[in-house]
Amino acid sequence: MRYLFLLFSFFIITSLHAQKDPLAKAVLDKIGDTVKKSKGILVSLQLVSKNSKGKAMGTKAISLQMKGDKYQLKQGSTKIICDGVTIYNFDGANTITKSSVSESDQTLSPQKLLSGSYDKDFNYKLLSQDAGKATIELTPIDNRKSFQKVTLVVDKIKLALKSATIVDKSNNITEVNVSSINYKAKVDEAIFKFNRGDYPKSAEIID
Repeated sequence: MRYLFLLFSFFIITSLHAQKDPLAKAVLDKIGDTVKKSKGILVSLQLVSKNSKGKAMGTKAISLQMKGDKYQLKQGSTKIICDGVTIYNFDGANTITKSSVSESDQTLSPQKLLSGSYDKDFNYKLLSQDAGKATIELTPIDNRKSFQKVTLVVDKIKLALKSATIVDKSNNITEVNVSSINYKAKVDEAIFKFNRGDYPKSAEIID
């Protein structure tokens, strides 16, 4: 029985290490440290949506400003503000959806995607790397998440995300391409505060 227990323990430990690949962690931790040290981040993104057959369904240009756990995302007339506790999502027309950060935990926010802090939510493994870039696959620990896996391509020189491919539960794909990222941007704290006067009077707030 003692030897069976030791053998069982060995397989458990091996499995845990496989789920948290130390080579992948080393790359992700460097990005996380860079983000944490930054006093303001400005990112330009392009999102390409594809169906399960790989057909492109649309492209969106997004501007994202981040500071710690706060962010503001703009895409055309739509805007999302997170003050670290509450998220306000304006659809660009008539509706402002209000939710808590914890309520949105099943989705993958741009802030979380760019943060480099994946230990809590993901298992990860290094697929490939060279001197300039690394490709890492993330799978959510909680299978209730709205996606099944994320593949990151990381710039090891700039310590920044280059691109990400997100596959949802229906095998639809979202490709995230980072056009530019500035870790030294001047970001005004005021942009993370929800101001009702900035939105149409006709817009309904839904909790």
